[in-house]
Amino acid sequence: MQSAEDLVSQVDSLSSNIDLLKSRIENEVQQDLNVAVAEFTELKQQLERDSLVLSVLKQLQEFDTAIKDYSTALLEKKYVAAARHLEKARSSLKMLESRKGFELKVLKALGTELTVQTQNMLYHLGEEWRQMVLWKLPPSKGQLLLKYILKPLISYPSLRPLLEKQPDTVVLHFESAEPNLEHPSPIEVFGKISLVLEVLHTHLLNVSLDECGENDKDSKVVLAEMLGDMVWEEVSGCLIQECLVYSIPANSSKLEQYVEVINSTEEFEKSLKNMGFLKGESTDLLKYARNVNSHFANKKCQDVIVAARKLMTSEIHNTVKITPDSSVAIPKLPDPGAGDNLKTQKASKMLHNKLINLENETKLSQHTFSLPTCHISVSVEKLMELAYQTLLEATTSTDQCCIQLFYSVRNIFHLFYDVVPIYHKENLQKLPQLAAIHHNNCMYIAHHLLTLGHQFRYRLTNILYDGAATFVDLVPGFRRLGMECFLAQMRVQKGELLERLSSARNFSNMDNEENYSAANKAARQVLHQLKRLGKVWQDVLPVNIYCKAMGTLLNTALSEIINRITALEDISAEDADRLHSLCRIMLEEGPLVFTPLLEENKNKKYQEEVPVYVQKWMMFKELMIILQANLQEIVDR
Repeated sequence: MQSAEDLVSQVDSLSSNIDLLKSRIENEVQQDLNVAVAEFTELKQQLERDSLVLSVLKQLQEFDTAIKDYSTALLEKKYVAAARHLEKARSSLKMLESRKGFELKVLKALGTELTVQTQNMLYHLGEEWRQMVLWKLPPSKGQLLLKYILKPLISYPSLRPLLEKQPDTVVLHFESAEPNLEHPSPIEVFGKISLVLEVLHTHLLNVSLDECGENDKDSKVVLAEMLGDMVWEEVSGCLIQECLVYSIPANSSKLEQYVEVINSTEEFEKSLKNMGFLKGESTDLLKYARNVNSHFANKKCQDVIVAARKLMTSEIHNTVKITPDSSVAIPKLPDPGAGDNLKTQKASKMLHNKLINLENETKLSQHTFSLPTCHISVSVEKLMELAYQTLLEATTSTDQCCIQLFYSVRNIFHLFYDVVPIYHKENLQKLPQLAAIHHNNCMYIAHHLLTLGHQFRYRLTNILYDGAATFVDLVPGFRRLGMECFLAQMRVQKGELLERLSSARNFSNMDNEENYSAANKAARQVLHQLKRLGKVWQDVLPVNIYCKAMGTLLNTALSEIINRITALEDISAEDADRLHSLCRIMLEEGPLVFTPLLEENKNKKYQEEVPVYVQKWMMFKELMIILQANLQEIVDR
């Protein structure tokens, strides 16, 4: 019994020890185990990252080593080794790019470097290939014929083929004579080419080749046809560019004569087809010749624009005098066609009916709507003549050509609007005479544009008759162009006048000799500038424009003088006398700047009308009276 109790107590003691041990395991060992597992996991991840970085660095090192080895091999011209090193670098870069979740900014730069080095390698290989490998192919006999015989015959009018027949041989040689024309005539060129090809056909090329069998007649190819296939495209292109282009008439009246060229072109192609050089279909050469109307219109329009631009870029200062009786020198316009005659008759009848009621009324002068007398550039007069001549030629042309020529004339004026102000910009700003001439040029063009379309309306194609044949829309732009240029010059002159008057020391303290001398000098300079302008613009500007311009400039000077004097707070008697003497100089010599005409006796009329053109003239005279008046007289006035 005692032993059983001891056994129970031992069991209990052992059980408690087991529970204690179990709790210690759960509380201490398990905790330490979790910490160890976490540390192990972290160390494992760090090891993987370090391994990946090490692998990337190793591949970067391999890329760098491969590029260096490539550069060394390339310098030594070991192209195979260089290519292998370049391929190693490419493989390293591909491995770096293939890693997912791992991106380096340097990869883009490495890719660029690899591309550059690859192109560098290709360039060096190409240079070596070019130096070491040379291709030399003998030129075909067709190309020799084209280069040394056919093309020179087309390009040089002086070159002529001569045929010399001997018993067993035929000799074709060439001689050079004095050329009569700058460009070869198509008929002559066709004859020379035909002679050469006829000799070749007769003695060399009238031989057929049988490629499929002797019994197959359709398979026979004539040597002449083979030669034609090889050279005809270049020959026809050369004939067009070196011959037919220059044969296009410059005048519509000569278009009918061009039928000879078309017929000779047809005969030329027909003879080539008979000899087997050409196949049955029509060629570009004949199409070009037949389309002469279109080519004439294009050439004419191009020539017109070129001639117009040349006139626009010529000197402006070469002038001609235009009077109300002046007119553009063009031939008399032809009578309208039968269809248009009805329109003009109806229009004239309506106009006649309206005029009947006006016969007894006061009639206007014949120069009411004429351009006033002035000087314009010779180039502008020629430009208008060119426009009239072109429109006159359009009246006798085909509908399509008529439309092209009409719009070419419009393009002339658009070109003038854009080119002249820019090309002559510096001179127009610096030289007052050129600014005045340019103003007249623009007004002259605008004056003609008002009626230019109407003059040709009934003689142009019906497409333009319905209202499109007009130039009136260009008139405001040209008037504005002329006015803006002249007003800009007026602003320059006004600025110079005010600058000269700024040296007059505000017209104060005239009892001081230096001040009086400065004011007197300023007044003299103003008058000198106005007289110089008067001479520069004399007989150039229309009289009314001249007087308005000179009146405006003189008015600017007088206004500045009035403002300076009236701004003085105190004027002594001596100052007033000296100011009066200065004003008297302006009053006496001011009208003398009005010299619009070359005849001195005719200018007196405009000098007496100074108050009409100078707004401050009467105020200036009033100021002079006040400068000489006493206080009572001033109060009375």
